[in-house]
Amino acid sequence: MTTTVIPVPAPTCLPVRGTGALFPVRRIYCVGRNFADHAKEMGATVDRGNPVFCMKPADAIVPGGGRVPYPSGTRDLHHEVELVVALGRDADGEVAVADAMALVFGYGVGLDLTRRDLQAAAKAKGLPWDTAKGFDHSAPVGELVPAAQVDGLDGRMLELQVNGQVRQRAP
Repeated sequence: MTTTVIPVPAPTCLPVRGTGALFPVRRIYCVGRNFADHAKEMGATVDRGNPVFCMKPADAIVPGGGRVPYPSGTRDLHHEVELVVALGRDADGEVAVADAMALVFGYGVGLDLTRRDLQAAAKAKGLPWDTAKGFDHSAPVGELVPAAQVDGLDGRMLELQVNGQVRQRAP
């Protein structure tokens, strides 16, 4: 039997609606500039052919949308509502568009929290955004809904309200 020199943390998991089962999370890939209005607000252009990617560690998830403490090291915390797409299996290399949906296990709604002042400082120096995006509790996510229970995403809206005020609304 192999022992570890420090305790191995429990895997990060999200609840699956109506099942009592959990979905284990290995990686969180974030797609930036996916809301055109928000990208314009941040002074960026939207180029659907060249998305911006970053990652968050799996243990940044706050499953079921639990309590999120204000993070240290920032005076400018931003939030963005996001569609969460949970992949049920890995792709072997490049995937044809027609085959991509077969990889999807389910969907959820999450928040992408960003320490915007740290992100701006990193951007100005041409550095990665890791400290701005990948901190503890930076990814609250609700339960996942299996894709088989979702009748498509066309025509659906994501909306974020804070104290009754709409902050984001987009298809």
